[in-house]
Amino acid sequence: MRYMLLICTDPEAPSDPPGVPDINEWVDQMDRRHVRQMGEQLAPSSAATTVRVRDGKTLLTDGPFAETKEQICGFDVIECADLDEAIAVAAQHPMAWEGRVEVRPFWTPPTPS
Repeated sequence: MRYMLLICTDPEAPSDPPGVPDINEWVDQMDRRHVRQMGEQLAPSSAATTVRVRDGKTLLTDGPFAETKEQICGFDVIECADLDEAIAVAAQHPMAWEGRVEVRPFWTPPTPS
């Protein structure tokens, strides 16, 4: 099953917590295990453009749409047997120690009956 790991900052996380794994080692390990399908670091939220269409008009907002201290700073797409394995992979991600990692399955449409 495929999962998206949304990698987020966390203003409440302790700075420089001890024992944080190295991101390059995590990527190498997940690539060797064929768990990680792809991933990228994102530009800062200040570079974002939010697009909405209202009453047929395209509305643009520069920067993040939501004014929050937490920001999405990257993502990884992983393939795991189940949610338990995806959580274990996410718990090894360095940003789980310094930020937050949201684990979300890709949507599977319902099977017609």
